[in-house]
Amino acid sequence: MEKKSYNILGVMSGTSLDGIDFAHVIFSIEQNKWDYTILEAETLPYSEDWINILKTATRYSDTALEELNENYTDYLGQEITTFIKKYTITQLDAISSHGHTILHQPEKGITLQIGNLKKIASITKQKVVCDFRVQDILLKGQGAPLVPIGDRLLFSDFDFCLNLGGFSNISFEENHERIAFDICPVNTILNHYAEAMGFPYDAGGAIARTGRIHLEALNALNEIPFYKANHPKSLGFESVRDLFLPLIEGYSIPIEDKLRTFTEHIAIQIGQTLKEKSGRILITGGGAYNNFLIETIKKHLPKQDVIIPDSKTLEFKEALIFGLLGVLKLRNEINVLKSVTGASKDHCSGVIFTPN
Repeated sequence: MEKKSYNILGVMSGTSLDGIDFAHVIFSIEQNKWDYTILEAETLPYSEDWINILKTATRYSDTALEELNENYTDYLGQEITTFIKKYTITQLDAISSHGHTILHQPEKGITLQIGNLKKIASITKQKVVCDFRVQDILLKGQGAPLVPIGDRLLFSDFDFCLNLGGFSNISFEENHERIAFDICPVNTILNHYAEAMGFPYDAGGAIARTGRIHLEALNALNEIPFYKANHPKSLGFESVRDLFLPLIEGYSIPIEDKLRTFTEHIAIQIGQTLKEKSGRILITGGGAYNNFLIETIKKHLPKQDVIIPDSKTLEFKEALIFGLLGVLKLRNEINVLKSVTGASKDHCSGVIFTPN
């Protein structure tokens, strides 16, 4: 008989490099409906050294990447263990960990999330479910986004689920299929320019609010070919480094104007994605704290009822849903949708490691 309740630690590191998110969650299922309670949750900020390493790792050789994977797995395993001890968490069914994406080039059949080596189970002394993206790439999918299965199972009360993290991505039902895709960069760009001014991020969008829109730069951003491509589609940090930042840097304008212009760009692309659609939209991710960004998005979504949830769901939704992906893997149930990733079939992805 299948279990009705699962005690899970979801672990997520996103491309915005805010840190590692931990979410201790109890999942329950009754009459095929999933519910959740987030217990302890927190973000462990990365040190400056780790931020610099993770930012530059896309240029590493294969040998250097292998060494980084070993070191990051050690680091992640130790931090997971510290979190478990801090909150005296016992009787976990599993740790479900995303790892940290270094390379994501699905068109070349490449994706790499470090921190998913077998030894993480030995370090934590727990069952670990991880490495969720590789199988989808092998099935000719994008390997992303993976969160929409959780949107369908946990947030079906909303017509649309929009996440504002390192990148923005959206998920919704269309013709009885879940549709999801990346829209555009968000905090990977906004944080880059805030850091150039000496701040970790643009708190509340206060700096962007003082800037002016540079129309030529805005028009150039909106003409990037990615936006004309059909879904499924996804973005990686490489596109920020090789395409978006060089384009913006082609304009000699103040940083405030770059932030203002890119904020408008984000809102325009989200507005274009949901053009003429109406309903209730759930917005989560760190970008939901950017008041100016939310105000700007709302102007481009006049038919949407925008809802921002409680702080735990807002901040830890991705860690929560990767926890659910782990549960579905333990149950040998579908946790990746072909309608979302473009894979050849729905499938049950991830690897299960047990401690020695």
